[in-house]
Amino acid sequence: MTAADDARFSRQLEFLRHLIRVPSENPPGDMTAFAEAAATALQELGLDPEWHPVPEPFVRQAGMRSVVNLIVRRRFGDSGPVVALNAHGDVIPAGEGWSVDPFGAEEAGGALYGRGTVFCKSDISAYVFALLALIEAPEALNGTVELHITCDEEAGGTLGPRWLLGQDLTKPDLVIASGFSRSVTTAHNGCLQVEVVVRGRAAHAAAPHGGVDALEAATGILRALYDERDRIAQRRSTIDADMMPLLTVGTIQGGVNTNVVPDRVVLRIDRRLIPEETGEAVEAELFALIESAITPREGLEIECRRLLLAEPLRPVAGADRLADVVQAEIRARFPQPQPRITGSPLFSDARHYADAGIPTVLYGSGPDSLEAANAYAADEHVQLSDLRAATDVITATLRQLLGGDPATQS
Repeated sequence: MTAADDARFSRQLEFLRHLIRVPSENPPGDMTAFAEAAATALQELGLDPEWHPVPEPFVRQAGMRSVVNLIVRRRFGDSGPVVALNAHGDVIPAGEGWSVDPFGAEEAGGALYGRGTVFCKSDISAYVFALLALIEAPEALNGTVELHITCDEEAGGTLGPRWLLGQDLTKPDLVIASGFSRSVTTAHNGCLQVEVVVRGRAAHAAAPHGGVDALEAATGILRALYDERDRIAQRRSTIDADMMPLLTVGTIQGGVNTNVVPDRVVLRIDRRLIPEETGEAVEAELFALIESAITPREGLEIECRRLLLAEPLRPVAGADRLADVVQAEIRARFPQPQPRITGSPLFSDARHYADAGIPTVLYGSGPDSLEAANAYAADEHVQLSDLRAATDVITATLRQLLGGDPATQS
């Protein structure tokens, strides 16, 4: 590494610290302040971000307060592909149990700590500084790089990449979206989240025969759901054997008092789909399972409704060639362990690009696993060595894609 490389990485860390220090929790999902901070920081780096706010009615429908997407475009030469790099700035709530300030961007032991360091503000920094490296040495490059900094991934991404594509604000030929540093991902699980409301009739505990116990009915549903969880866990995706269907009962609420027969119980369920499954089919099966798990009786009602459906990321034509380019650059910088093309149990915004027929892979500065970086937990952190190497991988990949090599074109 040269002194210039060290200086550039110092600037990258300062940029990342700036992003982390701006809380962007979703919920509640008020993203204007983060977008303003990111846009200002990009301008200070010499980039020209476009400001694309989403109209308020759509934002409210998504359960958020404000959404702004940023696009940075940089053209090199007169031809070549358009390569988009997508990462999101919204993060899950910080929660409890931190040993450091979750928005303090503190550095310790070769790592940077803070909510969003892994998902996905470190990837924003990696993509930005990969583009800056190309701008500093643009010789022989032909094509366009776009940065898509979106702000609603934690709410499903419908107002981020899908909005940008639907409004014809972007038409990339290839997409690299947030991922992990030692492997390239070509597929990921989808997610169906549903709410089940069981309605009965309240009665005093001294005269329970006059009531209809919603909790009793809900226990039958729970037994059926847990049996289904164990049954589907035996399946595996043909894309990656580590990908499997999953079912989690995330919350249960009900009852009004200790001495009252519960008249209402609400369950919320998370069902992860492998790429071989479709959301509509899984939803129909799940609703049928729930309906069949109760014994009909007067005064008992069941209502099922969808909260979220994110289809899996399924590889499209050209994604394998893009993955090969990224994988070769990973191998040059992470020789141990051998990098591989993988699937992911998470769902992401990448699926929106693939749904539009665009070859899309996931690659970023994250660790080998969620647990390794406390992602979605207290003390989330990114290893600085991973961040630096991943930025180099992205830079080299962009040079390959914009270098006119036919093997990299879709």
